[in-house]
Amino acid sequence: MAPDLVVMAAGIGSRYGGLKQLEPMGPAGELLLDYAVYDSLRVGVQRVVFVVRRELERDFHAAVGRRFEGRLELVYAFQELDDLPPPHQPPPTRRKPWGTGHAVLAARRHVRGPVIVINADDMYGPEGIATLAAFLGSGNGGQHAMVAYRLGQTLSPHGPVSRGVCVVRADDTLGRIEECTGVRAVGTAIAGLGADGTPRRFSGREPVSMNLWGFQADIFPILAAGFERFLAGAESNPDAEFYLPHAVTDAIAAGRATVRVFTTDFPWLGVTAREDRDAVVARLRELVHRGVYPSPLWPGP
Repeated sequence: MAPDLVVMAAGIGSRYGGLKQLEPMGPAGELLLDYAVYDSLRVGVQRVVFVVRRELERDFHAAVGRRFEGRLELVYAFQELDDLPPPHQPPPTRRKPWGTGHAVLAARRHVRGPVIVINADDMYGPEGIATLAAFLGSGNGGQHAMVAYRLGQTLSPHGPVSRGVCVVRADDTLGRIEECTGVRAVGTAIAGLGADGTPRRFSGREPVSMNLWGFQADIFPILAAGFERFLAGAESNPDAEFYLPHAVTDAIAAGRATVRVFTTDFPWLGVTAREDRDAVVARLRELVHRGVYPSPLWPGP
């Protein structure tokens, strides 16, 4: 059985403004998400679970979900503030979702086995999704997997970004993910701050996580246990988020998970600042011109 596709779409693009998941980018009005779903269909995925906020379901389906009707099975999972293990209750001042780790947990009742997990507002290219589908389909002794991108191919010329830099072991498994902030090109170099706040320089070849994951079904109890520990330590910070890379890193450190890392040189595409849009549009046109994708992506009725 092919994996299900889980699309994390409950977050708000605060820096970019608006629902950036819903903005056309491709030559025929395609969204970035269209390309990920198209690539997933090509490797046999038949079911997609959109993790959204309940109040956005209708708008999301009208702008996004309906374009996939008849192509694969669509399921909506809601990332709710009160989806917490007892006896926990959401702080009365909490407004934002609990983070990407919690978003994946929100899909737990709607998937049937292994899953490929993506952000709704990123474009990963065909290679990464195909790699994960093949890996999950072969079993691999219960290992999970991720596809990493080269740091230098994920930067924005319009401001600094945060990136999860992967520490990869000699056996190509993930050791940890270090959250680096303020990452930007400085002349011919790349600079930023490490997790401890100290200045760092990068070559641009470092593998980074852009939230393209392949998980076996046992990721859900692993995340649930991690979320309980997170909640126990988050009482003093009502805005804390349960981030998926942090949750995976903690599970690795505790010996509960092994994650195989595949690194691709395919350029990741995403919009961090509004000014990034023109470059993304140009890159999609180039991919169509090279024959990587058709245009329009979806044939008419």
